Amino acid sequence: MAKKEKQTAKRNQREVKRSGLNEAFHKFSQESARVLGSVWSFAIALTVVAVWAITGPIFNYSEEWQLVINTGTTIVTFLMVFLIQNTQNRDARALHLKLDELIRAITEARTGLVDLEDLPEEELDRLANEFKSLSKTEKQEVCEKATAKSSA
Repeated sequence: MAKKEKQTAKRNQREVKRSGLNEAFHKFSQESARVLGSVWSFAIALTVVAVWAITGPIFNYSEEWQLVINTGTTIVTFLMVFLIQNTQNRDARALHLKLDELIRAITEARTGLVDLEDLPEEELDRLANEFKSLSKTEKQEVCEKATAKSSA
């Protein structure tokens, strides 16, 4: 029995470490997205590109001069993809959970619509068409009520 408890404790420790690493990466990506998505970051990037462009004649537009900007932008783009994807995944997950909670809280709502993101594309298309027709019907009803009020 003690051996199983030790194995369980080790597994829990690994999960906490993974969780800690995930949380640290999340905090890093959130802060990076906040800072790098600011006007100041854009201004700095624009300045770097302008300085690079201005130095073209100094370096005779050499291959090394071109390689500097190509390498720099490739590295930045590669790293930013992971940061942006992490923040988007978490934001989308949180949004889905909030919507799921609202759907479950409203008694008239179809709780079968929870977890729509797991449905096949054809089913999502069918639901989208259903909601479009519901929207048209509701718009017509609103217009009819407005017309009835204005003529009364």
